[in-house]
Amino acid sequence: MSRAVLIVNPFASRVTDDRVERVVAELGDVDVRTTHSRGHATELAREADGNVEAIYVFSGDGGFNEVLNGVGSTPLGLLPGGGANVLSRALGLPRDPVVAARRLRRAAFRRISVGRVNGRRFGFSAGVGLDAELVRRVEARGRSRERGRAGNVAFATAALGLLAHERFRLEAALEVRGHGRAAFALAANCDPYTYAGRVPLHVAPKARFELGLDVVAPRRVTPTRLPRFCAYALTGRGQDRARDVFYAHDVDLVEIVCDRPLPLHADGEDLGDVRDVVLESERDAVSVLVD
Repeated sequence: MSRAVLIVNPFASRVTDDRVERVVAELGDVDVRTTHSRGHATELAREADGNVEAIYVFSGDGGFNEVLNGVGSTPLGLLPGGGANVLSRALGLPRDPVVAARRLRRAAFRRISVGRVNGRRFGFSAGVGLDAELVRRVEARGRSRERGRAGNVAFATAALGLLAHERFRLEAALEVRGHGRAAFALAANCDPYTYAGRVPLHVAPKARFELGLDVVAPRRVTPTRLPRFCAYALTGRGQDRARDVFYAHDVDLVEIVCDRPLPLHADGEDLGDVRDVVLESERDAVSVLVD
């Protein structure tokens, strides 16, 4: 039996046969297993968990999320193979997968918390409403073997189109139980929440991998408030004190009830429409390999 398993998503935008060979050369004694369909990485992780020293994943954030939902005790090494690679970047790993593999071979363990949304684990973010709708619209553009999912330009275009359609107004559409109404809600397991190219977006600047969840929910969006909300995300300052933003830090449970079915995502993966959302922190949940 090999020392470790390498789970590869061949449809991730930066995964090529050549890079897989170079990653394997850096990692050494690994058994390469390729995913074939949605959810397959979770199955492969469950099969390997407890039987090898480490599970490496060469994929984008969707593949990372699937493996998180299949692993228990075995340490994870995340090799960036997608466009954003939020989770691996937030953990401080280099964007070059070959360099990351070289460093992970000699890396130390780090215990981190993960989030759960309606029972599904997420590594860095989940959301109901606005950002989940953006994920869905970009996903609808499709993926290709050569380029994977559409990237940052597509997200920016989708965001502008959605807000313009709503005349840059988003009224309250959900209830954060015990804390009032909001237009949409974002849950973060770390900071940054995501990246726009090389620019980190600090939606929940206090969030940390070792803590519980941070949940951020603007009460409503208007043309005059929108620039301030954007500034919060770019600078990571102000949202925790704003009167028109609900901000919960280091929490274990937040429940949300939507006025109507709203889109939900976990780590950028569309989870369909929901009326009820349960956000939970699973503290000290998994071991990851870090540089």
